[in-house]
Amino acid sequence: MQGREWWRDAVIYQVYPRSFQDSTGNGIGDLQGIIRRLPHIAALGADCIWLSPVFLSPQKDMGYDVSDYCDIDPLFGTLADFDALIARAHELGLKVITDQVLSHSSDQHPWFRESRSSRDNPKADWYVWADPLPDGSPPTNWHSHFGGPAWEFDATRGQYYLHNFLAAQPDLNFHNPDVQDAILQTCEFWLQRGLDGFRLDTVNYYVHDAQLRSNPPAQARPQVMATDLYGMQQNIHNKNQPENLAFLRHLRQLTDRYGEIMMVGEVGEMGDRSIELMAEYTAGRDHLHMAYSFAMLSPDFTAAHFRRCIEGFQKGAPDGHPYWSFSNHDVPRHPSRWADHAVSHDAMARLSCAMLMAFEGTIGIYQGEELGLSETVLDYHELTDPPALRFWPAVKGRDGCRTPMVWGGDAPHAGFSSATPWLPVKAPQQARAVDRQESDPESILNFYRRTIAFRKASPALSGGKTTFLDLPEPVLGFRRSAAGQTLTCLFNLSPRQADFRLSGPADLTGPSSARMAEGLLSLPGNGFAFLHHDGALALHQSTFEAAL
Repeated sequence: MQGREWWRDAVIYQVYPRSFQDSTGNGIGDLQGIIRRLPHIAALGADCIWLSPVFLSPQKDMGYDVSDYCDIDPLFGTLADFDALIARAHELGLKVITDQVLSHSSDQHPWFRESRSSRDNPKADWYVWADPLPDGSPPTNWHSHFGGPAWEFDATRGQYYLHNFLAAQPDLNFHNPDVQDAILQTCEFWLQRGLDGFRLDTVNYYVHDAQLRSNPPAQARPQVMATDLYGMQQNIHNKNQPENLAFLRHLRQLTDRYGEIMMVGEVGEMGDRSIELMAEYTAGRDHLHMAYSFAMLSPDFTAAHFRRCIEGFQKGAPDGHPYWSFSNHDVPRHPSRWADHAVSHDAMARLSCAMLMAFEGTIGIYQGEELGLSETVLDYHELTDPPALRFWPAVKGRDGCRTPMVWGGDAPHAGFSSATPWLPVKAPQQARAVDRQESDPESILNFYRRTIAFRKASPALSGGKTTFLDLPEPVLGFRRSAAGQTLTCLFNLSPRQADFRLSGPADLTGPSSARMAEGLLSLPGNGFAFLHHDGALALHQSTFEAAL
């Protein structure tokens, strides 16, 4: 493992700054609050923190609409606060990466204000502009993720501009080399301040089809109308263009000049195509260091699904590197999302932690995941998320996973703020506060700490290759080996017990929810086991036999 890049077996902890810790009493988290709570992240065993956007922004999409790529929004603090955060994190042995929202800016960005002022100004083609069709309709049939067409008409220019998200988030024109150069300069600004890398938002959206071709439908007739019109098309022309890779090469050339910098890209895609793009974007040594998709952030919860994700990446990018996570700021928290497969909420929290920490690659966890937080149920008047406000109740939105971190079980607003928070703290979440779990050796928090420590101490889990076992649903099984250690990892993805008879000697090691006696291994519902063995081993389940 000596000489191995720091990020290859890292555990990355996502901080959603608005909801982590408020230090000013305005109900919104900030950089000084994060600094105060960094020891919690270090004690968990994480190696790095990923900060969701803290840049200057009108906050139409909670910071994912940037109006200045090189300044901190006063809501979160100052550049000096940011520098202090990096310094304190480094003291604690933590790396820091930030969310870079490069595909689009805010409509308040000076670049866009100039671009929309006329058709012949110096930045006229820094964004994606197009004339209306002869009947006045948008140039293509592309949909926005947040509802309605992906085009907004601008009366000053008499043209439409492209926005894959809100109309207040116009897409930059990456076909223009000046735009690429300007974006690279903003990235270098943060590298010069000591940043350790980037999480690249919507990394497959940078380049659009220059011919502005409309997308075909996603399915044959008759179609069923969906709230998410975006999903009713094969989105082949508005994203995933081959020119994306050329820009990523330029970005990689920049980061390589700054030492051990890491870039992880968010591939905004679903299904098998998402795994293909992950592989494509990380192949070789001139693109992303790693990528993740929404494949494991979905409701899918079968052994076949997880195996397909990992084996698909192994096959498509044998020299690439994956990043796996189960929750983030865009999806319902996974213990709630997978509740139908759970014996109990806590059993699912433990199972998913053990499984995630056994995966080959870099691991991401989302703030509060280590407490076993559930999705917060909100009423309409409590919402802030644009899609939910528009499509409620069919769309619940993302606010339920973004409610404040809970630090104190008896403190007002769970110790997050002295004021009413921007999103409410509710009783089911506060009951899982950090201070209530610290002293309980069986808490989810302490389980995460033990399991992360087990991963780091195990050569097989931190660096071993993965070989899957042909086990029947609902049991996921694979073997990982490195440095003379072989571990067989077994996970029961259902509430039903699964029993296996072992053909040879093996020992339970690390965290487990299993029983083993006289060669019989019993996995209770949502049970899991790490088996250490030196020789060949086979598992027998009824008439089924699988060689390990």
